[in-house]
Amino acid sequence: MTSIPATATQHPHVEMQRPRSKLRAADAIATGTHGLRSRKGRTLLTAIGISIGIASMIAVLGISASSKADLIAQIDRLGTNLLHVQAGNDLFGDAAQLPPESPTMVRRIGPVDQASSVSALDTDVRRNKYVEDNNGLDVFAAETHLYSTLEASLAHGRFLDSQTSTIPTVVLGAVAAQRLGINNLQGAPVVDIGGRNFAVIGILNTLTLNPDIDRAVLIGNDAAETFLGAEIVPTAIYLRANPEHIEAVRDVLPPTVNPADPNEVTVSRPSDALEARAEVDKNLQNLLLGLGAVALIVGGVGIANVMVISVLERRGEIGLRRALGATRTHIATQFILESATLATLGGIIGTILGAAVTYTYATQQNWRIDIPIEALALGITAALALGALAGLYPATRAAHLDPAEAVRPTT
Repeated sequence: MTSIPATATQHPHVEMQRPRSKLRAADAIATGTHGLRSRKGRTLLTAIGISIGIASMIAVLGISASSKADLIAQIDRLGTNLLHVQAGNDLFGDAAQLPPESPTMVRRIGPVDQASSVSALDTDVRRNKYVEDNNGLDVFAAETHLYSTLEASLAHGRFLDSQTSTIPTVVLGAVAAQRLGINNLQGAPVVDIGGRNFAVIGILNTLTLNPDIDRAVLIGNDAAETFLGAEIVPTAIYLRANPEHIEAVRDVLPPTVNPADPNEVTVSRPSDALEARAEVDKNLQNLLLGLGAVALIVGGVGIANVMVISVLERRGEIGLRRALGATRTHIATQFILESATLATLGGIIGTILGAAVTYTYATQQNWRIDIPIEALALGITAALALGALAGLYPATRAAHLDPAEAVRPTT
């Protein structure tokens, strides 16, 4: 006779517990991607929705970083040790003037390597006397070493020197040459200044830090006095100083230039304008990132919608799995994995697309290409997180389907 275990006889109403169903990681991945593999067209279209948002964000970050990298390289190349001194306003708000001896005084400051002044002339420049003056250009009398102080370069010809600064010759800034219609020195071009012809002997390349020189026509001091009867009064002084002492030089310039009225002197560093432009770009970047985030959210809503439809289409599958022992956690895990995988696929596509857009745009602009690695990682991570969140509701809905109702055919 077969003996009956004591526990069974003592507790006849205790039922044997069924072994708990387990879902291995490999099985979870297989079931979580099955729906995506069986509906490739829908999967691709839904992933594209996420990829647009991710690509937008990656492109914004990449283009911004490339622009900033190029800007920093440009600042380093042009130097941050250039200072610009000019007269401000007096106590009554009228335009002040720099003392005639101010350029000499600036050169006596120890850390100043070189300095050069320009004087604005009260006259107009025209292509010839038959053309009306509406070009908005300035005429400056300049010292011959202005070229080296600004570290300028020539597109054509040469700059003023000890000889050409005494005769009626001019050098044109890049913008001035364009507005006067003089692209080169072929045919010995001349311009009309104050009713007198001046020969053009040089055209400067663009000076990024000095747009006022780009819009100017430069004459030697001696020529301005001789042929235009001008009085040379410094309007602005450009100087290069030792980078280690640039702030100290900046502080002592006003009392050095105009000891009697230092408040009437303004000192600026042209490279600050480029740094300010970088801040403006940062604000624009935040705006574009916001737009990219909106596109990303729209893509997340699209994923949630697709997953809800998928749950409705696969009611029979869900009911069968539940009847075979799958728990609610298993069902929820399946659909969350499916949603996260779908979003991650979109994130990978968007990251590649955003990097490609950045590379193409930066190459066209001749910028240094700088795509932050953290931006690429952030794009994929954001897509994964969004996919998981978008899949929560469909997963919960699938997990709470009644097995009997799920396998019952719909009419």
